[in-house]
Amino acid sequence: MRRATLAALLTSLSQVALAQAATAQALIQPKDDESKADDRADVIVTAQKREERIEDVPLTVSVMSGTRMANLGVNSLSEVASYIPGLQVQEQSANNPGFVIRGISSDSGSAQQGARVTIYYNGIDVSRKQGAYQDLYDIERIEVVKGPQATLFGTAAAVGAISIVSARPHAGTEGGVQATYGNFNRTQVSGYLNAGTDTLAGRIAFAYKYRDGYVRNIAGDPNVPNQNQGRVDQEDLNGQDQRGVRGSLRWTPNSSVTADLVLTYDGQRNPGTAFKSRVFAPTGGQTGDYGYAELSGSPFSAEALGRRKLGLTRNVYDANLTVAVDVAPGITFTTVNGYRRFDALEIFDADGGPAWYLEFGEDARGDQWSHEGRFTFDGAKLRAAFGWNAFFENGQQHVPFSTEEGTYLACSVARDFAPIRRILNGAGLPTGTACVAADGTIPATRATAILSRGTATVLPYSASFTNGGRNNTYSMFADTTWTPTPALELSAGARILIEDRRSRYSSVMPDSRLLAGAGLFTSLLAAANTKGQIFTAQRSYAAILPRFNALYRVGTDVNLYATISKGRRSPVVQLDAQRIVPLTVANSGAIPRLQVVPQEDVWNYEGGIKGRVGPVSAAASIFYQRYRGFQVSTFENGLTVTRSAGSANNIGVELEGDVAVHRWLSLFATFAYIDGGIANDAANGVFAGNRFRLQPDVTASGGATLRIPVGDAATFYATPSANYRSKVFFELPNSEAISQGGYTLVNLRAGVEFGEQGRFHVGGFARNLTGKRYLIDAGNTGGTFDTPTFIAGEPRFYGVELGARF
Repeated sequence: MRRATLAALLTSLSQVALAQAATAQALIQPKDDESKADDRADVIVTAQKREERIEDVPLTVSVMSGTRMANLGVNSLSEVASYIPGLQVQEQSANNPGFVIRGISSDSGSAQQGARVTIYYNGIDVSRKQGAYQDLYDIERIEVVKGPQATLFGTAAAVGAISIVSARPHAGTEGGVQATYGNFNRTQVSGYLNAGTDTLAGRIAFAYKYRDGYVRNIAGDPNVPNQNQGRVDQEDLNGQDQRGVRGSLRWTPNSSVTADLVLTYDGQRNPGTAFKSRVFAPTGGQTGDYGYAELSGSPFSAEALGRRKLGLTRNVYDANLTVAVDVAPGITFTTVNGYRRFDALEIFDADGGPAWYLEFGEDARGDQWSHEGRFTFDGAKLRAAFGWNAFFENGQQHVPFSTEEGTYLACSVARDFAPIRRILNGAGLPTGTACVAADGTIPATRATAILSRGTATVLPYSASFTNGGRNNTYSMFADTTWTPTPALELSAGARILIEDRRSRYSSVMPDSRLLAGAGLFTSLLAAANTKGQIFTAQRSYAAILPRFNALYRVGTDVNLYATISKGRRSPVVQLDAQRIVPLTVANSGAIPRLQVVPQEDVWNYEGGIKGRVGPVSAAASIFYQRYRGFQVSTFENGLTVTRSAGSANNIGVELEGDVAVHRWLSLFATFAYIDGGIANDAANGVFAGNRFRLQPDVTASGGATLRIPVGDAATFYATPSANYRSKVFFELPNSEAISQGGYTLVNLRAGVEFGEQGRFHVGGFARNLTGKRYLIDAGNTGGTFDTPTFIAGEPRFYGVELGARF
């Protein structure tokens, strides 16, 4: 009944929206030539691999232009997502982003698992999580295409695609620079320079972003009395140190050939992420989610984890060559070729407290090669495209671990291993979550002396896990659009693919010196020591992924559309190891353990209306999705693994619109409602009836763009905005303790432009103006050990900005 009511509501809403738009057109008449609302340029997108007005695309597409981003003052994917219905981007760190379209997340770090959401950068798939994060500067537009888009964007687009298009070189000389400074020493500088002719043009753009951490970290701070000794001095957490540069070259030797070469570097040197525990208190006893932290990592971080301090060192190198040739009237051949390489080392304190307990690293590396060739034909009543794609990916996720043996046993193993617990409790040593006292002191540091009977006081322990994947995909695709009448377009297409997935796994887990030869880490997690031996497994798959679309033109600028499409997330060739002897025997060996998680299939049905009527541009859509073999990510053995949760369903509605009220004022708003989750079927086990993780039921945003002339040479500008998200669960199975209630963030950007055509501007900005406290993540690796950690969202940021163009 709830879904039937929602469908009826959307039908009525679409009719009302058009009626209101027509009324608005009658009421808001221009008073002079300068205020004509229909002077706004068409929004052009390339979601279907050709340039089209957004209202002519029979898909649900949202666009954020570079101009809109500048007006809002946003320059990251998570900020952009707040203004796009159906999209969520969680930036735990640049190495661990989560991309969510319509409730379906793509955030696994395993090299053995495929993505659900395709991230496209200038036409190339860059979806591997650790290499997907992309700084946003000198951007032409971002297109978010929703629903399965395998025909257009490849197999990774199981639920949609995010396409980032950088600004391209053009004839003429121009440039610009912008700088901001704010609290937390927030410093950002970006700029571009364009020069060239109609034949050859070049462009270079750059950005540098720095900000101190907004979570104070007292580890190693000499000004904190009675602090736990022996800690490595650390920086404050959740800061930013990011840099990027992009060079672009466009060659147009004649009217039939265009070649674009884009080279990009993106890098981070960020301080650590604030994984904060509610039970392991820092010195002084403050355990709130938003207070200070005492995260210090391992004293042997450099040797065991690869870096002395907490934080992220990440480098991404990207090369893209696109060539388009008009081979005959109406026929174009386009080839898009790309290479991306990334290396990212992140050191983090997974227990969220001061003890040398769960200290991890993630060393992720990979490279991707991509080639696509396609022919397109554009005729009076028929448009067609066909082509091929080859995608080669080789990645590795290496996870080192460091702890102190006695501390680990007291905090973790003793809870489940009665003999250890009795010995430690008998000596007056608390175990479990009491291994760190309420005032932040660490009784667990005495465990090694107790268990070794005084022969040792500190026993460093380190282990590591490594998973890898070499995934090759070959596909052919075809898409045809027939226009039987000027008002009707019918499209059908499909992608046929073959993929070869090769997984590898190895581990190094030395025996414990306190457990008489048993594996320390294995004693709790039942993992296995391959002693560095690499296990491998390989599987091949094939699939056909179709789409069907219809577009009906109600008027010149208003269209109805409907689409049916199939999406697929690749099977997971999930390989690790298992012990060949019981846990009570020494850690003597392991054998491969292969778990093939079946592919995830989704059928998507949706329809909508979009277009422009006078000063109003609006879109409304409704969708329904059915999943089979729904894949979920869970934390096990300190790693993210994939499980099949069975069936899932998803229904929702998305709305967005803009109104040009006056030549000085325009309004914008978005709204999305999603009722989705894993089916409440006993066959789906512990996941039955759970909501999708990272997805609120309701999201909304709105704001205004104000531009008021001040005299003859200046313009006052202001863009106030707000965005809302309802309650969200961070993990599956859902847990109230691992969730965040609804909240609203208010932002403002304002200032004055002056000089010829507004060449200069000076102003200010404020993000999270009301200082709302909220969480961006919870659970995490610590949740595997029954001690979840929590990451606080950004506090109030504010500052000034200056800019100039020439």
